[in-house]
Amino acid sequence: MQVVETERLRVRWFNSGDSAFILDLLNQPSWLQYIGDKGVRTEDDARRYLENGPTAMYQRLGFGLYAVETKETGEPIGMCGLIKRDALEDVDLGFAFLPRVWRKGYAFESASAVLSFARNVLALHRVVAILSPDNARSARLLERLGFRFEGMIAMHDEALKLYAISM
Repeated sequence: MQVVETERLRVRWFNSGDSAFILDLLNQPSWLQYIGDKGVRTEDDARRYLENGPTAMYQRLGFGLYAVETKETGEPIGMCGLIKRDALEDVDLGFAFLPRVWRKGYAFESASAVLSFARNVLALHRVVAILSPDNARSARLLERLGFRFEGMIAMHDEALKLYAISM
């Protein structure tokens, strides 16, 4: 199911056919460094990750992490979406892209579209984002999107930066 479309991208629900992409993305050094090891080692693991994560959240809340694909090729290049974590009061913006497509504006383009969806369709008034303290690249992206640093929080025995945007 397509959620939003931009000039160059489609943002859609993940499906079981995305397992090879998820296996690749979740084992990128940047994912492991900044997001953490999710234990996804096989396509079966990737299918379970999708079923228990994004798909379960779509069914429960009507939103979640979405696949981002290029219109030109239809190939998934990253994820961007909204997560409701028990540990956070607000909905959280999450994103990750394959390193080979960094510096092309895809993260900004998809995140801007997802934030418009959050405001105009889901009627959210505030969205947050959490980052590891050493993730300067994502911090710059959040600031370009209009997020402001609010402080440090502890989550799962880890200190994280909390950013927020009012919609």
